[in-house]
Order: sequence, then structure tokens, then C-alpha cells
Amino acid sequence: MCHWGPVREGESRCVRSTECVDRKRLHESMAIRLKFWGVRGSIACATPQHMKYGGNTSCIEVEAGDYRFVMDAGTGIRPFGNAFLQSGTKCSHLLLTHTHWDHINGFPFFVPAYNPECAIHIMAGHLKSRGDEGIQDILSTQMHNPMFPVPLEAMQAKLRFEDFDAGDSFSLPSDITVKTAALNHPNGATGYRIEHDGSSICYITDTEHVPGQMDENILGLIEGADLVIYDSTYTEEEFPAKVGWGHSTWNEGMRLCQAAGVKRHAIFHHDPEHDDAFMDKLAVEAEAAWEGNFVSREGMELIIE
Repeated sequence: MCHWGPVREGESRCVRSTECVDRKRLHESMAIRLKFWGVRGSIACATPQHMKYGGNTSCIEVEAGDYRFVMDAGTGIRPFGNAFLQSGTKCSHLLLTHTHWDHINGFPFFVPAYNPECAIHIMAGHLKSRGDEGIQDILSTQMHNPMFPVPLEAMQAKLRFEDFDAGDSFSLPSDITVKTAALNHPNGATGYRIEHDGSSICYITDTEHVPGQMDENILGLIEGADLVIYDSTYTEEEFPAKVGWGHSTWNEGMRLCQAAGVKRHAIFHHDPEHDDAFMDKLAVEAEAAWEGNFVSREGMELIIE
């Protein structure tokens, strides 16, 4: 069951501050906590016009029971990594949707990966079935000269790299179940469903819909979920000119969520051209269309229990 906290001006009704949450109580309640460290798509935006919703690219922290892990390694993983070390956490998973730049270019700045006391298990589901290089090769290549001065080998943490097939299911510590599905994106991508003690969240990015046809892979993965975070890069008006680029709209995310009985829909992966003023208008339109819609913002935290 979802508990959505009080509304603060300009925020979604599902947001509740976790600053005062007792960590032991959170663990005992079997709640899922998540934090958006990066919500932007394509390229990071460090301008005054992108401060309210955030300019860092995709990165989401999840905590369930007594285990914390992270999904995607966009530029948002740098501040997440700093907070991770400050918390004293030593072990974690990094689940990647795919390996386009905006989802991995924060990885070289992920400080825990350089700490020999840390252990990070890195997983990706879009490479194995294609016969491409594995996830270790891809992350290493982006750190090769002359693109980056520090090689992957400089990372002293205990790194484990694992490729799986999108559609597989597996478990994480603290009785967390992860289910996956293939998404429609150039070079492939993987959607995730995280389940813990009756609560569930889904992370669906990057993906392109076919107008008039609901994606059965996504419908099956998100059915009955408490929260779906969905690739909403374009508006309905922008989408026709961007067919083939691998992204979707908040309207399609809403339709999928309503068809699958999802409680809440987080609009995510904001286009760099969509500044704060644009996103404010989009938020008003989306929330008027369905009370389950809200726009994700960098720094936003949610608790589902």
C-alpha cells in the first residue's frame, strides 16, 4: 500500500520528506524508499533555467529493508556516491538500463568504485543476447585514452560485472526481487520491477512506443505496481518528429499505467530543451489529466509501504 505525504507548493502529492524518518523504523516497516539523483535525459544541463527540476542525468537510489542500491549511472551518480560513502555503506548493486552516455557517463566519477573497502555488483540486461561486448568492456572503453585519463583498472573496489538477458528475474539482499523486461530502444534497454514485502516500483526508461499499440512487455512488467517511473522525454506534439530516437511521452506512460492498474506515474527523463518554466506547465497539464501523474525532480524522495 502507498502512503503519500502532504503536499508542499510545487511538489507532487506523493512526496514525503525522509529527513525525519527513523532508519530503524524504515527497515522494520519493510518500506521502499527511493531518491531521484538525476532526472534529465540525453545530456546534463547546468543552467539557472534547469535548477528546479534538476540537470543531472538518470540515477535513482533505492532502499528496501536494510539494502541500498542504485539504478543507472548518469551524472547523478556522482552526488549519490558521495552520500553513499558518508552513510558508511560498503556493498551495493548498480543496475543499468542501457549504456548510452547519459546513463553511464557518471560512472568514472562514482567515488565508491575507487574505495578498496567497497564491493559493487554491476548488472546490465541489454548486451548478452545481442552478442555485443559485455558491460565490463563497455564501461572500460569509455575510460580508455584519449577519452578519459583514469582507466577502469584504477578502481580499487571489488567490482563484479554481470550480463543477463532482459526478461530474467533475480534476487538482491534483504528479500528484494527484481524482474526485468526488454524495452524498445536503439541498441537495447532493460526495464526493471523492484518488489519488496508487497510493495513494487518500476523503472521504465529508455523506450519508444508505437502510437495506438500498448507495449505488452511493459504492461506485463508494471501490472499493479505502486509506482512507475517512465521515459517522458517528448510531448505528444514533439514525438512524431523524433520517431526512431527511442523515447516516449508522459501521455503514453499514463495510458500504460491506467491500463495496468498502477497507482502512481513519475514523469522522468526530461528533455534538455524542457526548462523549469516548460516543466511547470507540463506538470499542471499532466496532473489535471490524471491524479496519478507527477513530475519527478532531482532530490525528490518517496516512501512506499
